[in-house]
Amino acid sequence: MKVLILGSGGREHALAWAIKKNERVIELVCAPGNGGMARIARCVPTDLAKLDSMVAVVEAEQPDFTVVGPELPLSLGIVDALRERGRRVFGPTRNAAMLETSKGFAKRFLQRHNIPTANYAVCGSPAELEKAVEIFHPPIVVKADGLAAGKGVIICQSHRTAVEAAAGLFTGVLLGSAERQVVIEEFLEGDEISFLCLTDGKHVAPLMPAQDHKRIGEGDTGPNTGGMGVYSTDSMLEPGMTEWILHHIAQPTVDGMAAEDTPFSGVLYCGLMMTARGPEVLEFNARFGDPETQAILMRLDSDLLDALEACVDGTLSDNQLRWSRGASACVVASSAGYPGSYKTGFPISGLESAARVPGVEVFHAGTALRDTKVVTAGGRVLGVTAAAGSLQDALDRAYQAMGEIQFDGMYYRRDIGHRALKREK
Repeated sequence: MKVLILGSGGREHALAWAIKKNERVIELVCAPGNGGMARIARCVPTDLAKLDSMVAVVEAEQPDFTVVGPELPLSLGIVDALRERGRRVFGPTRNAAMLETSKGFAKRFLQRHNIPTANYAVCGSPAELEKAVEIFHPPIVVKADGLAAGKGVIICQSHRTAVEAAAGLFTGVLLGSAERQVVIEEFLEGDEISFLCLTDGKHVAPLMPAQDHKRIGEGDTGPNTGGMGVYSTDSMLEPGMTEWILHHIAQPTVDGMAAEDTPFSGVLYCGLMMTARGPEVLEFNARFGDPETQAILMRLDSDLLDALEACVDGTLSDNQLRWSRGASACVVASSAGYPGSYKTGFPISGLESAARVPGVEVFHAGTALRDTKVVTAGGRVLGVTAAAGSLQDALDRAYQAMGEIQFDGMYYRRDIGHRALKREK
């Protein structure tokens, strides 16, 4: 069986690592891939921002199965285009992916189907927002409607700063492109949980929950990033909570999309806030999270490819996911300056010795091969990931491995999982 993975980040490296374990896979191709993926798969060039380029590489490679990693190809309709050509492809259609690509659509959908979420307003102009914001008590959450690589959420401590933040989104000053809509929400307090599910459009199978660390600085300070680290433990959710989330959030979402003639198959990523009144949806993603995928797949004991195929074939109810007990953690090494401007092209040393730490996998996020040497090629460079019997052991292993790695300007948070560790003491 020949499998093609579209993407070039840590999420796609983790997917490739897990898929390659399947004995049916005789060839694994990644487009465009990265320096780490090139060690376990054949990498071919493509432009993830151009639909024609991605279709061309699939037509040239003729894979038996295609897995779409990032959100941008989904927003361009790559799944629709491949299905029209008779290709077996894992991921939601362009319209189904609107759960992620338009926060305004997602909020209205949640309201229509009585799925718990924060109070909100969707505004189409600065003047409309200036009126709507007065209804909310600070702090106020201001969100870009469209894709923003995890950087389109601003928490504002006053009405004035909320109006200013929204103006920056409408004009394109904050994200580089102008937003047609801006969402404002009430601020929710509690612990954030990443609750991912596989779905074939009817049935839902939960993955292990995880908690991401979005802020660049230790102690959860500084600007938001695409994720600086994540952990997953058995005790992350209280007994019975997984079933509650499935019954009140995940399954109603899948059922609601089907009822609106937009069936959703693939990965439904529910970003939840565990509030005093119960779990509430902060956002949806229509694909595997990054770096959540790295930590979650380290705990998967059953076969990933079989489960992904079941989502495409509509047989997910026959597939049983199995998980190892304990914990896992992923610590991200980034380039100096990220999430702002940064330089690339620096050689990375110590990868081999880091990989020798027991229970550790080093997933490449922003790397490239230059004359057989691995160099930095992105803001988030590596996801050093470990699994163990406890969260403390998993973190110890990840940080031990991180200590073996070096590149100019390397930065990583040293407090991943700090809140969970305090609760365990």
